[in-house]
Amino acid sequence: MAKFMTIGANALFLLVAIVPLALAGGHNYGQALSKSILFFEAQRSGYLPGNQRVRWRGNSGLLDGKSSGVDLVGGYYDAGDNVKFGLPMAFTVTMMSWSILEYGSQMASSGELGHAMDAVKWGTDYLIKAHPQPHVLYGEVGDGNTDHYCWQRPEEMTTSRNAYRIDENNPGSDLAGETAAAMAAASIVFRRANPAYSRELLTHAHQLFEFADKYRGKYDSSISVAQKYYRSVSGYADELLWGAAWLYKATNEPYYLNYLGDNGDNLGGTGWAMTEFGWDVKYAGVQTLAAMFLMGGKAGDHSPVFGKYQEKAEMFMCSCMGKANHNVQKTPGGLIFRQRWNNLQFVTSASFLLTVYSDHLTAARKDLHCASGRVAPSELLAFAKSQVDYILGNNPRATSYMVGYGNHYPQQVHHRGSSIVSIKVDPSFVSCRGGYATWFSRKASDPNLLTGAIVGGPDAYDNFADQRDNYEQTEPATYNNAPLLGVLARLNAGGHAAHNQLLPVEVPLHKPIAVHPHPVSPYAAPIEIDQKATASWVSNGKTYYRYSAIVTNKSRKTIRNFNLNISKLYGPIWGLSKTTSGSYGLPEWISSLPADKSLEFVYIHSAPFADVSVSGYTLA
Repeated sequence: MAKFMTIGANALFLLVAIVPLALAGGHNYGQALSKSILFFEAQRSGYLPGNQRVRWRGNSGLLDGKSSGVDLVGGYYDAGDNVKFGLPMAFTVTMMSWSILEYGSQMASSGELGHAMDAVKWGTDYLIKAHPQPHVLYGEVGDGNTDHYCWQRPEEMTTSRNAYRIDENNPGSDLAGETAAAMAAASIVFRRANPAYSRELLTHAHQLFEFADKYRGKYDSSISVAQKYYRSVSGYADELLWGAAWLYKATNEPYYLNYLGDNGDNLGGTGWAMTEFGWDVKYAGVQTLAAMFLMGGKAGDHSPVFGKYQEKAEMFMCSCMGKANHNVQKTPGGLIFRQRWNNLQFVTSASFLLTVYSDHLTAARKDLHCASGRVAPSELLAFAKSQVDYILGNNPRATSYMVGYGNHYPQQVHHRGSSIVSIKVDPSFVSCRGGYATWFSRKASDPNLLTGAIVGGPDAYDNFADQRDNYEQTEPATYNNAPLLGVLARLNAGGHAAHNQLLPVEVPLHKPIAVHPHPVSPYAAPIEIDQKATASWVSNGKTYYRYSAIVTNKSRKTIRNFNLNISKLYGPIWGLSKTTSGSYGLPEWISSLPADKSLEFVYIHSAPFADVSVSGYTLA
């Protein structure tokens, strides 16, 4: 559980295999990715599914919300305790979703995309329950004070399970804004795999953002029991911008673009130059998203304001790398150090922003501008990699701070579930205080391996004490792991980013094609094919491009039996079905293309655009 802190200055994803998987830098990033996702299953509350892989866990919190007349069963325990805190849970969902949106293809190639999406959905299913009315959001189940008095397994906890909410009379713009961001980000994740669920999430996101913006206030003033554990020191201005940014990313609606442009100054987005990013302080994340919008040509008339967002985003990147006028502190071993309590949460979050920004700079063919001079995108990725490698064991202690990874990792984790024998092994009741006497004080390894958990990590001098009562260093948290999913997936891919098809990074290559196909119908306007290069990378000295082609039915009727001829194609293609004659038809999951609708296919090769033409179709 985090203490409050101060602020400082299945689905369709593209499977790309240009660069083989490798144990880069001596670490098996694919294995680390698998383990880091598995950790979320150990944090599940509620009725566990049949495919639950962490077998030592059982059902828990089955009456959550009942005393308040609402079903709040499910969701995640935030850390080593048994409380469900809404603010860090929503941030966890947002960051898991962002990881998938950027690096879903790499997760798919590792066989982990389904597990990652399951982890997101476990969170969003709960957040939907927690938002039973447009202006009501439950932000906590359980009480940190009574919970911390006891050391019990979640399956048999006897502590308070009171539910706490925000509403019109008790606002919480930070909580509602972050939950809106989580819903919006997750709606993109499920857009193709589960369109109805995606639309449901987006509806909640719209409502929550309107609630956050209209009824302003800090959530911990309304849910005061959260102040000792997840105090909103930054206030709610950053979450309002964060929620708007994610809603714009999910919808492209001008309202949210204008919100970011009109409120960037007065809500601090263009003014604050941050040296941290996490569950409380979102400014660096907002600024990174805004910079990506600007580089993608999506800032519109607000480009000057978005340029200021980008300036602050790059100040964050430069400070992390030690190339700014005001740099973040680092340990002698080179680890970003922000605070002694759960410092690794800031390391994983910063590493994610650095990784994503590196890839988007590469796609836009730009460099980073720091006080020390120009910095190539590859340097950002290299620094992020150095932070991940430190976590995985490249540090003065040769200790992996991911439980279950490597040969030397924490054995006495500050975590109730892992430190007490599984209820499936010994169902004997563990009392509130008896758990402290029998299990907490036990100087031995945990009986249950909390695989994949990222613990708090070392101090400012790279020292670490593997002791259960050393909660500042040995307690894990979901928001430590969530940003790391994307970074590990990226590093596991090797030399390229291969952004997936949901939110392509635009680079200045564009080829619109107006096609008059045959047979020509008197009722049909031309079919349009619009090709763009959305990403590029260099592998073994050769530049590869990812091309996106949008086929739009401009007629007033439905197209069936659609066929394309594609020549000068020298790489893999996704999103179309190849016919026996060598042409390409609609993908298997689409039987027709209705009027005014579009489909997208993608191909990768090291040459200019392929030649694409329509060879035939019928109208119905």
